[in-house]
Amino acid sequence: MFYYDNKLQYTVRVDTPDPRFARLLQQAIGGVEGEMRVCLQYLFQAFGARGPAKYRNMLMSTGTEEIGHIEMLATAVALNLEGAPSRLKDQMAADNPVVEALMGGMDPRQYLSAGMAALASDANGVPFNGSHVYASGNLAADMYANVTAEATGRALACRLFEATDDPGMKDMLRFLIARDTMHQQQWLAVIEELGGHKGTLPIPNSFPVEEELRKVSYDYFFTGVDGVDLPTGRWTQGESLDGLGEFRLNAVQPMGEEPKLAPPMPQAYAEKQQMEGAADHK
Repeated sequence: MFYYDNKLQYTVRVDTPDPRFARLLQQAIGGVEGEMRVCLQYLFQAFGARGPAKYRNMLMSTGTEEIGHIEMLATAVALNLEGAPSRLKDQMAADNPVVEALMGGMDPRQYLSAGMAALASDANGVPFNGSHVYASGNLAADMYANVTAEATGRALACRLFEATDDPGMKDMLRFLIARDTMHQQQWLAVIEELGGHKGTLPIPNSFPVEEELRKVSYDYFFTGVDGVDLPTGRWTQGESLDGLGEFRLNAVQPMGEEPKLAPPMPQAYAEKQQMEGAADHK
């Protein structure tokens, strides 16, 4: 069950409306780094959560908070569109500020489809889809995915902060950036509570490691050509992060054979040269 408050989670104020910035804000709503993504990601993780109830409750609460962030951003889009500029660029725009706004860089669908409001889409007008909503049913895997989601979302918010001079928009973005900071810490804190890298890795840690081909579990395979410097680092030497092995650097060598497939089946309708042999059709 969800409850609604008719007040925004944080103040949204636009001092100088900018329809072009409204288009940029769309990325924070429906882009792959946006609030719709993290909102649905946390909620679907919660819907399918099994195990200690505290993790489900935390995910539900944070996913619900993200609904409020979508509302804030949609309000910011609408307020930026309300002030579509009316100064003349040419005679065509003289009597229609909306036309000039369209010419000036805002998303035409914000007017044509939404009547000067936000859309469930990214900054290019591509509708949101759930392909980047990750809810695996594995708590550690989901937490790592959530850290990545918040990191890319925070990077986007920081770029938006640099893209506007409007004091009200900067104030709103400061709030959203701060919440991204907390959420990154929150998901990392869960990983730490689960035992950190040594407690969670490899994911899933419930699979018996003896069933792996252990001789390659910690080998870094370098696939570069002769003359390319080997990319040595923490991942090529020393104890593995899960504490169960040692990293090694190896120039990769084939361990299998050349694949040999059966001839095409007639029902697949390959070319005759494929089915009977190219030599017969020279």
